[in-house]
Amino acid sequence: MSDNTSNGALALETPGEVSLGSPVEAPAAPQRRTVWESSPPDELIAWSFERFAGRRMAITTAFGMEGCALIDMFARHGKPLTVIYLDTMFFFPETLRLRDRLVARYPHVRFVNRGTAMTPEEQAAIHGDELWKHQPDLCCKIRKVDPMRTALADVDVWVTGIQRSQSSTRANIRVIEWDWKYQVLKFSPLANTDRKQIWEYVQTHGVSHNELHHRGYPTIGCTHCTKAVEGASVGEYSRDGRWAGLEKKECGLHGDGI
Repeated sequence: MSDNTSNGALALETPGEVSLGSPVEAPAAPQRRTVWESSPPDELIAWSFERFAGRRMAITTAFGMEGCALIDMFARHGKPLTVIYLDTMFFFPETLRLRDRLVARYPHVRFVNRGTAMTPEEQAAIHGDELWKHQPDLCCKIRKVDPMRTALADVDVWVTGIQRSQSSTRANIRVIEWDWKYQVLKFSPLANTDRKQIWEYVQTHGVSHNELHHRGYPTIGCTHCTKAVEGASVGEYSRDGRWAGLEKKECGLHGDGI
């Protein structure tokens, strides 16, 4: 990765796919759009439709607030869009109801479940009961990491809702970077934002979001590994409540050293 250039633009380099120098431009567009590492999400998203026209671009989400806002930002352009989610078979009922609301709200968006086919019963027969308690990394690998590898095999540009402000393991993410684990170009247009900004966007645009955020859940994962956090505010992000009592803070999809 290259450093900031002298005029403040950030040069982003990815193996073979795109070299986003100073500044970033969308080729062969009637009016060439310029964006920067620090550009706001709406500009980055508009640019992505130009730059990656003809490419297989997909958003992935677990239906947290950032993912819902990201879907809305893309959907406002009125173009066909694919959203991939991994139903771990341990989703909260509230998460499933939210998915259904989003499907109804965005008819031009294709929501695709690429979760594992292994049932909880099959997992227990192979690995023992309550794998998430005694081997949480393996549980995440089976139900998230490996299915994501399959899901992204048919994707050219992986769009995520992760932010630098979310955790120390995400502090160094770039707006565009090559993901070596999944061998795909990773685009994170919300990288420079935080939960407060996303909450403001959600309220302004009436974006459907998980009701659990209003009941003390800053982030939402599987039922067994996500707990409410006392005093948590809907407008504040925290990894507290995920894998409570463990040092583990990432499922393995994102983050350095995972």
